[in-house]
Amino acid sequence: MLLPTSLVGSYCQPDWLIDREKLAGRFPPRTRAQELWRIPEPWLAEAQDDATLLAIRAQEEAGLDIITDGEIRRESYSNRFATALDGVDIDNPGTALDRSGHPNPVPRIVGPIRRRHAVEVEDMKFLRAHTDRMVKITVPGPFTMSQQAQNDYYPTLAEAAMDYARAVREEIEDLFAAGADVVQIDEPYMQARPEAAEEYGLDALNTALDGVQGTTAVHICFGYAAIIHERPEGYSFLPQLRNCSCKQISIETAQSNLDTSVLEELRGKTIILGVLDLSDPQVESSETIAARIRRALPHVDADKVIVAPDCGLKYLPRDVAFGKMKAMADGARIVRQELTASG
Repeated sequence: MLLPTSLVGSYCQPDWLIDREKLAGRFPPRTRAQELWRIPEPWLAEAQDDATLLAIRAQEEAGLDIITDGEIRRESYSNRFATALDGVDIDNPGTALDRSGHPNPVPRIVGPIRRRHAVEVEDMKFLRAHTDRMVKITVPGPFTMSQQAQNDYYPTLAEAAMDYARAVREEIEDLFAAGADVVQIDEPYMQARPEAAEEYGLDALNTALDGVQGTTAVHICFGYAAIIHERPEGYSFLPQLRNCSCKQISIETAQSNLDTSVLEELRGKTIILGVLDLSDPQVESSETIAARIRRALPHVDADKVIVAPDCGLKYLPRDVAFGKMKAMADGARIVRQELTASG
């Protein structure tokens, strides 16, 4: 299919499951944040399963082609995996600056980073069992996790990132074995810290992908629109990803009104094209979405475009999230029909 549609990863969690007011009032947690859940622990897993089913059905109803679990079981995109690893002390957290320059509690690295067990495999099995469409699941990237930690063990953060990469690679392999069609690695800090990304981030990412059999993607963005309000005019780290061994690159273009000519630098890669402005509470028209897709097509082959939101829908009200998701699917359908008619 031309122009298949997918979420980047997250969908909005129901208010009955998580305290969305608390969630929105802070930066995404790096340590555990159990206080965000409204459901007591004995019933939390069952409630998360039920909410995940709602997220799957919402995506199907909106017309999406590639389905995620909505990251419903996560307090943030990264902390569930990052806090499950050996070598980190989550009971005595450290501090690191977030991408806006504010100090944030983070896992403290006190020993070798190792994956002691699968973290998201049961999530993947649940997703695979409840939809017959293609499925994608996301994992935090090794470079980003190294930036979201206080390093009290390794001589350099580059060495920490490499051990994070090995842990991520083990998880990815198990996710494909559990039925994933696509595994996406989230690396937003490559945009936030391009010098370190240039120095060792790309090596860490490629280490995480080394030998992996299956379709992989990397997501690089400017941060959640609900948290990071200002957008630069262009990416500080994007052309470098042509040297990444992943098959798909996820970028945002809507909120930043990105000059899509930068995609010329990534010819040959499949582009997961962000076309939903998550800073705007209004639901875009399908024609607005279609226009955002058309902007990119001079610079990337249409058969190498997947249509998606700029970033996760985690912070949007449920009615807005669903409306934007459906408009995205409808807009992709408009352009798909145009391309089919002209071809």
